[in-house]
Amino acid sequence: MNVRPVNAADREWIAEIITGAFGSVQIVSHGELIEDASLLEGFAVEHDGRPIGCALVNLIENVAELVALVTTYRGAGAGTALLEAVVERARNEQWSRLWLITSNDNTDAIRMYQRAGWDWVDFRRDAITRARSIKPEIPDKGNHGIPIRHEIQFEAPL
Repeated sequence: MNVRPVNAADREWIAEIITGAFGSVQIVSHGELIEDASLLEGFAVEHDGRPIGCALVNLIENVAELVALVTTYRGAGAGTALLEAVVERARNEQWSRLWLITSNDNTDAIRMYQRAGWDWVDFRRDAITRARSIKPEIPDKGNHGIPIRHEIQFEAPL
């Protein structure tokens, strides 16, 4: 598995993988709409020379939100490798904060973040229910048939 920075040639497949995971390239986080997450900087992960995932970061000054972490090859450690690459960059560049938002149905990711040492720092009840006014295509149910309603925020120990 190879993790590398995203480049211009990656944008088309990143848009496809983001659309597959989130219904479009738009992502709502903490009540704010990111118009096209596929254009954010970040990392790509490849397996046998083919891209299988990405981690995209919205960096503003010295604070970064991990906006999307998506893989198509589950169970091989691709998500963990991407997460480690983002944290390593944050530490190397001395970011003051690295955080992310996930949904309450995303139990596999919640487990991964906690195992990686990220801290669960906030729970926003019905935040995703409210986000549907910004992005109506957010489904009512998600992983394992769980109703998607709440945002959970994690922060990386830097």
